[in-house]
Amino acid sequence: MKLEPARTKNPQLLTEAKFLQQIAGGLGVPRVYWSGVDGDHNAMAIELLGSSLESLFRECSKRFTNKSVLMLGDQLVNRLEYMHSKGLIHRDVKPDNFVMGLGKKAHLVHVIDLGLAKRYRHAKTCQHFAYAEGCTLTGTARYASINTHLGVEQSRRDDLESVAYVLMYLSRGGVPWQGLKANSKKEKYQKILQRKISTPIETLVGNAPIELAHMLRYCRELKFEEQPNYDYVRSLLRGALARLRYPYDLRFDWLPGTDARAPSRTPSSVRSDHRSAGSSARRGGDTDRHSVLSGQAN
Repeated sequence: MKLEPARTKNPQLLTEAKFLQQIAGGLGVPRVYWSGVDGDHNAMAIELLGSSLESLFRECSKRFTNKSVLMLGDQLVNRLEYMHSKGLIHRDVKPDNFVMGLGKKAHLVHVIDLGLAKRYRHAKTCQHFAYAEGCTLTGTARYASINTHLGVEQSRRDDLESVAYVLMYLSRGGVPWQGLKANSKKEKYQKILQRKISTPIETLVGNAPIELAHMLRYCRELKFEEQPNYDYVRSLLRGALARLRYPYDLRFDWLPGTDARAPSRTPSSVRSDHRSAGSSARRGGDTDRHSVLSGQAN
């Protein structure tokens, strides 16, 4: 059960419940059992889930192996592609807002905290909302896109750029704009923006797979209304797994007995999984390796 005071200044819980119900049935979308007002609180009864990526990251000494980062990235792209196919953008992509499932879904990434989500197209006509400037920064500055910092209305491209920053954070153990000192939030946001703009992409990637640099560069080049090529982004992540000879086996760093640093002798599992990625949006990205291994789509 999630609660928030009904008189809170910026209520988000019922908005989150509404959006979760709109994308219900997708792989990695938590079930909402009930939502409404209960006394002095807004409330939502939601499926019980496991730890967030941020919590697991801290348990793993604040660094994931490249194998785990790439497998997670593949699932994050799938979750956002499904949300986008339903007309929604997340607008607060960060490790805290993706959690693992429990039991048979322990390898499955779930998207949560849709309180800042928004429609990017008209529900009936599917017409994309108009380009706008002068917007305040919505989301988390650490992972926000450059255009979001510049006050441009967010669209699908911004969610994916945020994923790229998340993956670099998980792989490197941090990003260069953490811990910047400032006298105000406005000044801090400006410093973060300048560091994002001034840091060469290859420097930003560090020792992470170079494919993350290609991903970030692609996301930054997308136009406001342009539909991202999710298959291309997935091909970068799965291609990196293959190049590094890691199997897409969902053996993440935090699982007992996992030797995530040991490469596979054959990357065939990555290649075979990638062939069926193109039609994933209709089913919530259900070509995640989880569904291949378990035979379950939800």
